[in-house]
Parts: sequence; C-alpha cells; structure tokens
Amino acid sequence: MPALDMPEGTPFLTVKGLGVRFGMDERHIAQNQATQNQIGQNQIGQNQATQNAAVNDVSFYINKGETLALVGESGSGKSVSAQSIMQLLPRPYAQYAPGSSIMFNGQELINAPESYMRTIRGRRIGMIFQEPLTALNPLHRIDRQIGEVLALHRNIGRDQIKPRIRELLHLVGLDRLQDRLHAYPHELSGGQRQRVMIAMALANDPDLLIADEPTTALDVTVQAQILELLNRLKHQLGMGLLLITHDLSVVEKMADRVCVMQNGRVVESGKAANIMKNPQHDYTKMLLAARLDGSATAPSFAQNTTNQQPSKEPPLIDGRNIKIHFPMQKTFWGRAKTYVRAVDDISLSLRPGRTLGVVGESGSGKSTLGLGLLRLTSLSSGQVLYKGQDISALPRRELTALRPRMQIVFQDPFGSLSPRMSIGEIIEEGLKVHHKELRKDQREELVNTALEDVNLDRAMRHRYPHEFSGGQRQRISIARALVLRPEILILDEPTSALDVSVQARIVELLKSLQEKYNLGYLFISHDLRVVKALAHDLIVMKDGKIIEHGSAAQIFDHPKEAYTKSLMEAAFDLNVY
Repeated sequence: MPALDMPEGTPFLTVKGLGVRFGMDERHIAQNQATQNQIGQNQIGQNQATQNAAVNDVSFYINKGETLALVGESGSGKSVSAQSIMQLLPRPYAQYAPGSSIMFNGQELINAPESYMRTIRGRRIGMIFQEPLTALNPLHRIDRQIGEVLALHRNIGRDQIKPRIRELLHLVGLDRLQDRLHAYPHELSGGQRQRVMIAMALANDPDLLIADEPTTALDVTVQAQILELLNRLKHQLGMGLLLITHDLSVVEKMADRVCVMQNGRVVESGKAANIMKNPQHDYTKMLLAARLDGSATAPSFAQNTTNQQPSKEPPLIDGRNIKIHFPMQKTFWGRAKTYVRAVDDISLSLRPGRTLGVVGESGSGKSTLGLGLLRLTSLSSGQVLYKGQDISALPRRELTALRPRMQIVFQDPFGSLSPRMSIGEIIEEGLKVHHKELRKDQREELVNTALEDVNLDRAMRHRYPHEFSGGQRQRISIARALVLRPEILILDEPTSALDVSVQARIVELLKSLQEKYNLGYLFISHDLRVVKALAHDLIVMKDGKIIEHGSAAQIFDHPKEAYTKSLMEAAFDLNVY
C-alpha cells in the first residue's frame, strides 16, 4: 500500500490499516469446492480468509472542506470502505482485521457503541447510497422519510419541518415534487429517488458526506447541478466529502485528492491533478485510458456506424399512441382528481437487429414507456403490437408464453434481485419457468455461459446479491435477461453502475449478441456517450412526450431542438461540471 502522506495537523477523519473480511458458512465452502471440482480446478489458489477479503490495509484521511475520491472498478472495495466508516457492515458476518482504525473527530468508530453511532449517522455523517430504491423505505412517503431525519437529530417542531423539506427538494432540483410530497418511492423515477436520498443526506448539514455513486441514476443536466450543489455546500459548511465514483470526469472536476483501489487495496494516492495528468501505477493508467471522453483511447465508444440504413423488416414491437397516466390526487369518493401524464401519446417501432435509444431527463417517462411496452404497467390508452399481434389486452397466460422473447434489465439491480436466492438460482429461474425441457446440467451450463458473458466467474454463482458490488449486481441482471436469448431486450440504464472499463466490455457484448441473434434493443439511458455507441435510432423525451426523433447519427451530429442541444452540450462538454 502507498505510504499515507499525512498533512499538518489532525484530519477530522483518518482511516488506518482498514481490513474487512466476509465470513463464509459451511454450505458456501462446500458449494465453492464442488464448483471448482466441476470445472477442473485443483485448488482455490488462495486460502479461504484471503478469498473473502473485501478490503486489505486501506488508509486515507479527509480534512474539512476537502473532497477525497475513491475510484476503481466495481468490486474493488470502495463501498465496503465507506460503509465501514458508518459501521453499517453486517456483524459478525463482516469482520475487521486486527489493527483497523477509523478515527472521526478523535473518536474511534470501529466497534463503537450503537448508541453513539446513532448520534453520528445522519447528523454528523450523511451518506448517499448507491441504490436509492433499496435505501428508501417502500412503505413510507417521501415527506415522512426526509422529515424523520430532521425530527431525530434536530430539536425543531413539526411546523418547521415541512418548510425545510421544501427547501431541500428545491436544493436538489425537485421543485415539481413539492406538490407530490405524499408520493411513495416506487412512484418516482430513478433519478428522482436519487435526489430524494441526496436531500435526506444533506438535511442536517453534516460534517462529512459520503457520496457512493451520487450521480449514477441522474441525467447529465441534473448531474451537473448536483455536483455543483455538493461543491458549493462543501465550501459553505466546511464539509468533508468522500466521493465514490467510477466516472473519472467527475473526479477530475470535483476531487482534491484521489485514492485508486484495486482488489481491496489502495494502489495509488495523491493530489487529483497529479494523478490525472501523471499516473504512476499501471492500473491507474488503464482506468484513465478507458475514459469515455471520445478520445482515441476509447475506440469502442465511437459513434455506432453499423447498419445505419432503415430496416425493411417488420417491427418486432410497435407502440401506437401510448398513454400512461397515474392518479395523483383523489376525490372523497376515491375517484382520480388529477393525473401525472408519465407517457403522453407516444408512437414508436423497434425492428430486429436495431437499437432504439431513449434519452431525456429523469422523470421524463423513459422507464415507464419501457414497462408499458412489455405490459408490466397498464396502458391508459393506445396499442402495443408484437410482430403484428395486439398484446395490449392479451390474457395473462398468453402473455406469459411471450415473456422469454421480451426481457428487461431493470434500473435498480439490487431491488430486482431476490435476496433469498443465489445468483445462480436467480439466473436459472427463467429457464425453469420457460424451458422445462432442459435437464439440470444443461441449465447449469447456460447459467455458467451467461456469467462468463458478463465477465463474472462461474464460481460466484453460489453467492447472494448482497455479497456483490453495485456494478457486479448490474452484470448479474444483464446475465439473467440474456440467458433466455430474447428477441427484444429493454435495457433500462444497464451500464449506469458500471465502471468505464466494464462499460466498454458490456457495449461490445451487447453489439456482438445483437449481431449474432438479430436482437432488437430499446436502450434507455442518461449516458449519451454510451447511447451514441449503440443506438441506430433515437427518441428524445421530455415530460412524457417525444421532443425529437430520427436517426441517431443525425440527432447527435445535428440536433434541431433546443432541449436536445442542451442534453448534448451537458453530455459532451466536460466543463459543465
């Protein structure tokens, strides 16, 4: 590990020699050994304790008013390090190595009494979690969840809480939600949920803010606003910021210092400007070379120029005048009084071998449109045709028979994976339902192939979702969808939680599978650089409507609408940060 270059004085947060290992019960050990025997390996290569070490001898410090960025590929130990500060790792399953120390304002946090940690969490230290749908309580409305943080840590009356909630929503760019304070998390878009969580983390003006991928689910324009907000609050409040991200463009604009992590260790650390311009470690050089900045070092993310001619094949799926409205207020008799027009009169076609990109700010209706096309949410009006067959009112039994041909990768990977099933069981579940003719060994081989397709070791299939990083869970979700070899794949932010090097591999994987199986992709994303690499056609959405549509190459090169131009400028001009 690089030497910890301590500053003059005492930092208000110091992490020294942090080591975290996750235990493994006898069933896990037996399953892992059986897997290795099956694939012909003679030994694990490392002892059991080392194999499950998530963090090894990690040290860093943060001063007030300073931003430290932890960067590295998914699974490198970034989030485990951050959760150790908050003492949120499950005990005794997670064990700290001897000599581990986390000092916050002179107080040791490792093994600190829970009563003391409750006075720290949410008040002195705020945290923005990577997966908002999982972090928010599904049974409580958003005003109650934000208000609870204020009520627990501030001696203020109920009449003061509501104005503060409105102020926080304004700070994070959710002015439109001020009339929907009674909404539940599932009624919001992914980007809106992310901003609600940021509002909760900032509610009590913490001394330290831990931001674990805070802009993952945000579109480029809101991303710039949130980063600017965090930077401003850091200076106003003298707040320390621990920024965990795989987006090196964000690191370059936000961080004062950087720690680069690989396989649970810090391999390089120092001032951000020095590391970004003159990296010393080979791993850091690889990360910088994989940046999605349109440079020659990232040829995989050049604009997609394949198969740009309009397809003459009939559409796989055809949406006609689709409207999806959700009731917002109800009368005394239970009838809807006002509606949220999530999707408002949209028509589109998706053809074999083509990728239709759907872009727009969070809350524009992108995900709702995808769910409506698959009949996973009800249409208010309009038609959905699959290969010419109207499936808008198809009975459930007949619709189930079509499910293997129409799959989806959901935006929140942890929320869509069962915590009680191993990832092997999760990926295999669709095969059991839709391909009952397959033998067990055939299903296992398909599961192993799917894992390898998304760059995960087949030996991992006996682990559970909580044992993986956010990026690894995203790849598991993609594997689950691809194992059924669908004709239509709706990808809702499939690369948002992935680091840039893995993004490149996933894009190449999706391209090769599309070419091999003539798949049709509906690709929903706020990352226009990835959309540019995949999409043949493009629609731009705002407030439930299509603002602009046409050839992806034409829209990227010559956008006509002012809204589209603003999205392009925010995505490709890094100075917006």
